[in-house]
Amino acid sequence: MSMLIKNVRLDGQPVDIFINGRYIEKVGERLSEEAATVIDGSNKAVVPGFINGHTHSAMTLFRGFGDDLPLERWLGEKIWPCEKRLSEDDVYWGTKLACVEMIKTGTTCFNDMYMHYPPVLKAVEEMGLRATLGSTVFDFFRDDLAEKARRQVEKDSCLPRSERISFSLAPHAVYTVSGAMLRWIGDLAKAGGWLVHLHLAETQTEYDNSVRDFGLSPVRYLNSLKILAPHLILAHCLYVDDEEIKMLADNGVKVVHNPNSNLKLGSGHVFRYEEMKAAGITVGIGTDGAATSNNLNLPEAAKIAALLQKGWRRDPTAMPAGDALKCITENGADILRINAGKIEAGRLADLCLVDLRSSPFAVDFNFVSNLIYAAYGNCVDTVICDGKILMENHHVPGEEEIMRHAGAAAHRLTNFRHGKGK
Repeated sequence: MSMLIKNVRLDGQPVDIFINGRYIEKVGERLSEEAATVIDGSNKAVVPGFINGHTHSAMTLFRGFGDDLPLERWLGEKIWPCEKRLSEDDVYWGTKLACVEMIKTGTTCFNDMYMHYPPVLKAVEEMGLRATLGSTVFDFFRDDLAEKARRQVEKDSCLPRSERISFSLAPHAVYTVSGAMLRWIGDLAKAGGWLVHLHLAETQTEYDNSVRDFGLSPVRYLNSLKILAPHLILAHCLYVDDEEIKMLADNGVKVVHNPNSNLKLGSGHVFRYEEMKAAGITVGIGTDGAATSNNLNLPEAAKIAALLQKGWRRDPTAMPAGDALKCITENGADILRINAGKIEAGRLADLCLVDLRSSPFAVDFNFVSNLIYAAYGNCVDTVICDGKILMENHHVPGEEEIMRHAGAAAHRLTNFRHGKGK
């Protein structure tokens, strides 16, 4: 399958882009290659597809359910009780709804952590997105649950998947997964060449309990287990000091900032981006799940990340728009080890066309600034992933049916219609 995008803006200049199969083959002026599909890029700009560094896709089913609670109560009183009732069909439709929402705001790849791996895999394969899908692990410090988790991980890892999908190991957190299990996961990841995706240092309560239970802060605890490594992706990392940042950097650990979720749950607003960047840590941005951030709009999360840096530091130069965009493109690709994140020959054909006729771009002093601070993702007109069109003219095929099924599943899970889920 070949595709030619004609006369599209890249870094302010009109270019043509020739896609052959899964890859960008040429970027230049007035290309003459024959293509099966030709797209008129007039009045559009091209950007790399956005990469969501941390989310729980099927939690779209719990959007707005249990809002305005601290994390520990939100999990224990609202989310975990409902998740016990989740069927594989529920997870399938919740994941497809997440894919629709991400596609419509320009995301072409995401890093997921959720239960019921097979229906998540099925949904993502059908939707055409690229993803790193985690086999999620809880053992709650119980030997019987640990053995069950090991069997599930081994089963999930053997499922067939396309080249768009990568398998990863996703232990939930240090307060739900034992040290022995975390070490087993670290060893398994090294042997399989897999990424490990873990929540860490998200709340003050988590930090305090780690010191109480393990005698160490969360980062130091992982260091004591000898599982800090280049394959480790840590979500959140709000509660870290200078020495811990150096530990993460020295071990090649990657970090994903989730500003909307952190703010909404009251987890904290001080994310030490500048210090992590200076130390050489690759930082991405995630939306977290729609049950905490309430949407999967990654450009919005990038905007909030930038504004937070400026606000708590009282420095308008902190995390400029270009840095925020890099976190959701090039850095995200580095974190997930994919050949994407830039528009250039040889890269995977994961890209978005932005409608320059939308109001945020009427005044065009700075395209990147407009994209991050003004557009919120609703300016994305066309999304291409792996050389295939997933959205044209703001419409994703089948989105109406997906929303209908997901809505029905959400109501059933929370007993909303009977007033029992409030």
